[in-house]
Order: sequence, then C-alpha cells, then structure tokens
Amino acid sequence: MSVELHLEPGRLARMLRMRNGIVERRLAARTSRVADIARAEAPGSMGRHIDWHIKEGPRGLEAVITCDHPAVRYVIEGTRPHIIRPRRAKVLRFEAGGHVVFSAYARHPGTRPNPFLQRALRMGR
Repeated sequence: MSVELHLEPGRLARMLRMRNGIVERRLAARTSRVADIARAEAPGSMGRHIDWHIKEGPRGLEAVITCDHPAVRYVIEGTRPHIIRPRRAKVLRFEAGGHVVFSAYARHPGTRPNPFLQRALRMGR
C-alpha cells in the first residue's frame, strides 16, 4: 500500500495568506503583544494613542502599530535646546519654586530621545 501527497505551492500559499487563517491569527497575537508593551513603555498619556491593525501589503500580510499623539515624533527623536517664546500673549506665565513668574522667553534644555516603539518591538520578539 502506498500513499502519495501532492502539494500545490499556489494553493498552499493562498491558504496561508487567507484572512483569519493561522498566519494572520499568529501575526495579530504578536502585534497585540508588542502594542501592549509599547503602551506600557510610552510616557504620560501617549500610550492611549497607540493602536494596531493587520493589512494586506505588497508581499503579504503586514502588522502596523501606530501612535497618533501630536508629540510622538519629539519624544522618539528628542529635541535640541531651544528658546520658547509666547505666541498669543506678550509674556510667558509659569510657576517656578512656588512663585508665579512672567518672562518674555524661556530656554528649554531639550529632551533625550525615547524610542519606546523600537524598545517594545525588541521586547516583544
């Protein structure tokens, strides 16, 4: 008694790329895990702006994690020292040492980069 098995590469590839197939489910589970890590690593309220989805790309399924917070680029890349000037008023008003201070400008020391999305990707592997 003999058994023959014929694999058709095209049919096998279609089965693997199928929506809700095993590949998409595994990709979704891993992407969800990485997005959860990114939410935990994100500073302040930035984690609430992180979302993910699976889409069809030119070479198959792709996982996409996005953060649509307006300051995400400044957090990831950091900022150089710069001067802050008022936009609508004549002076800046802020508290320093428990006192209200008025100033025509302020010197911001800059911020270090915080690549929390890349860190989440490395941790989620």
